Amino acid sequence: MHHQMINQAPGFHAQTWQQACYQLQQHGTEYVLATIIGAAGSTPRAAGTKMVITAENIYDTLGGGHLEFVVMQKARELLANAERGEAQSQQLIEHFPLAASLGQCCGGSATVLFELQLEQGMALDVYGAGHVAHALMAIVKDLPLRIRWIDARQSLFPAETPANIQCCIDEDPTVWVASAAANSASLILTHNHQLDFALTEAILKRGDACWLGVIGSDTKAQRFRQRLLAKGFSQSEVASMQSPVGLEAVSGKLPMEVAVSIAGALIQVYQSQQAPAIDHKKRAGLQWKQMQTWLSNTAETESSGTEKYIAE
Repeated sequence: MHHQMINQAPGFHAQTWQQACYQLQQHGTEYVLATIIGAAGSTPRAAGTKMVITAENIYDTLGGGHLEFVVMQKARELLANAERGEAQSQQLIEHFPLAASLGQCCGGSATVLFELQLEQGMALDVYGAGHVAHALMAIVKDLPLRIRWIDARQSLFPAETPANIQCCIDEDPTVWVASAAANSASLILTHNHQLDFALTEAILKRGDACWLGVIGSDTKAQRFRQRLLAKGFSQSEVASMQSPVGLEAVSGKLPMEVAVSIAGALIQVYQSQQAPAIDHKKRAGLQWKQMQTWLSNTAETESSGTEKYIAE
């Protein structure tokens, strides 16, 4: 039986936008932060009001009504474009006249800034909740990682875990391999060599992991490689398994020593995936003069349709 210690019902939620942003960032969930940056005439909420929109959930409010509905629609359009790899910008400003076109009779207008917050942090599945895993969690809780911590024994998990760590309890931990995120990392730390091998085999069969680490001695690692080759895996597939796991330069047998070594290896992996540094000589984002002109113009004029400005 599957059991996830983190569960969230879809729909509206009571959290403030600040609380929602923190929680969603910790879980690696993509979202849009919508902010009223300009208001003229009668509007549901004042400038500075914010709400958070995900593909399934809503946090805080811009005052309800059709304005909030179309803001939600636009936010989810941005999220869908990002999922397809078609996002043109992470900032967008749109002006909404609150007239018949929006089914509201306020007579005012609102200018809304949409900020697309994309998923951050490498996905990591950790199989096993023994001493090394517990020591490792004390480190990775402060790293940009989205972690599923998987074991059959509920009693081994702490009562509470940081927001970026999801505890997953299952009698057969191998079933979680199928739902792993693409290009994720997997770390195998279980108490059972046969389970370790079954997990290793399942992860290599998927063939889309960015990294696979298996705890154990040189002898265990060699036996695993021989068994994998005998099962038809290629030399390159077998070589993608890091075992013994961790940094060669960091040795030790204490759980925290092993955990530090593994954490160093994980840092190397996610740093190698990070995008090149932004060229600050290239203009990016919303320029203040352009925003100032936009707000000035939209505050003075009303339009029958929706106007927009996309950041270059």
